[in-house]
Amino acid sequence: MSYEKEFEKFIKAYPAYKKTEKLDILRANDYARLDRLGQVYLDYTGGGLYAESQVKTHQVILRDNVFGNPHSSNPTSMASTKFVDSARAYVLEFFNADPAEYDVIFTANASGALKLVGESYPFNEDSRYLLAFDNHNSVNGLREFAHARGAEVTYLPVALPELRLPYDQLQDAWKQAKGHARNLFSYPAQSNFSGVQHPLEWIAEAKSYGWDVLLDVAAFAPTNELDLSRYAPDFVVLSFYKIFGYPTGLGALIARREALAKLHRPWFAGGTITVASVRGEAHYMAEGHAAFEDGTVDYLNIPAVEIGLRHITEVGYDAIHERVVALTGWLLDNLSQMKHSTGEPLARIYGPLNTEMRGGTIAANFYNKDGRAFNHHYIEEEANKRNISLRTGCFCNPGAGEVALELEETALIACFTQPEHEQRLSFDDFALCFDGEASGAVRISVGIASNFADVQAFLAFMRGLLG
Repeated sequence: MSYEKEFEKFIKAYPAYKKTEKLDILRANDYARLDRLGQVYLDYTGGGLYAESQVKTHQVILRDNVFGNPHSSNPTSMASTKFVDSARAYVLEFFNADPAEYDVIFTANASGALKLVGESYPFNEDSRYLLAFDNHNSVNGLREFAHARGAEVTYLPVALPELRLPYDQLQDAWKQAKGHARNLFSYPAQSNFSGVQHPLEWIAEAKSYGWDVLLDVAAFAPTNELDLSRYAPDFVVLSFYKIFGYPTGLGALIARREALAKLHRPWFAGGTITVASVRGEAHYMAEGHAAFEDGTVDYLNIPAVEIGLRHITEVGYDAIHERVVALTGWLLDNLSQMKHSTGEPLARIYGPLNTEMRGGTIAANFYNKDGRAFNHHYIEEEANKRNISLRTGCFCNPGAGEVALELEETALIACFTQPEHEQRLSFDDFALCFDGEASGAVRISVGIASNFADVQAFLAFMRGLLG
């Protein structure tokens, strides 16, 4: 069927796509390099793409100003402070967060924000750390701080086939909080493995049972609006490059001031104290974000954060979200229908097969006509030949991957306890534990600059695997 006929079918199935035509103009003007270089970019969950206008605007700021280390009051320091303060204020405005209630701490990325919470959270023997199976590894890593201080760590498994958290189990777990201790519940607004979106209404419910709530929005915020005046998690973590591509190396911890005051840092650094003494062996921590931004902030790149967020505001989440829903739905419809001549399905998709409460991320494995899985590395290599950028592996989300791939706990423990795996275990070694069975998946994801031609190129690649 011709491209035009396919597009007609697509518009009939997803008529709201027509309302997003301004994104085609945006792509032609601000992301023209994609078509000029023949690139099909389908890894938006891995990293967003920057608009050319973002880079140009940032270059003008750098060219027309002189900036110095902001930890001073000289003219160049004050110039840096002005732009950093402006960016910090706009982050709160972008997420509709009341400055009286929330503060913004700039970090290297979402992982850096998570580490700040983990190392400073007042876990003790009566505390509980509750988290979902489909959290990112940087959220999983907080369990090491919890374990070290004697807290109880509980994982909630996601359930096949949609890889959602069972609400009844979640409620039961919330009820286990001890009122006199600090209890932390961490979950992703959107899974970076399956694209499943978990209800933001859980935030208020968990807090009513005595939990502090840490919300990971790294995969959610690029294509979904987060209104912190409506939902009030204690901690929000994100990486800005996931939203608008540039700059990399900057993220944020957006924290309720009340929750921030409960954190106790295990060390101090330049910029985090008001006074420190060597002979007196004393130090006094600064207040608010200053107590958590170690050393000098990235003052030359932070202005680009405000530029990027203003770019998203100008484009509008409504258009971005609507386009992502339509393209994701079309991919799900077509991939789930592809079958070999033997009747074997080409794809096994992990997670929902519709667009309800899911984002623009699709994880799957692909099978030949005899029902044997194509190695996900092979899929990536073949996609590379066609200038299609996708991602393979478990995407730093082992819990969701283990459930999706049905890797049994006994087999996992047996793999980890082999003598040769005591000190080191590579991903290839890990795969060998399962005798060639799938130990990873293929992930495709769409975003702000995606269009129908991109998904058609991927579907054409998939049809080439049919036998």
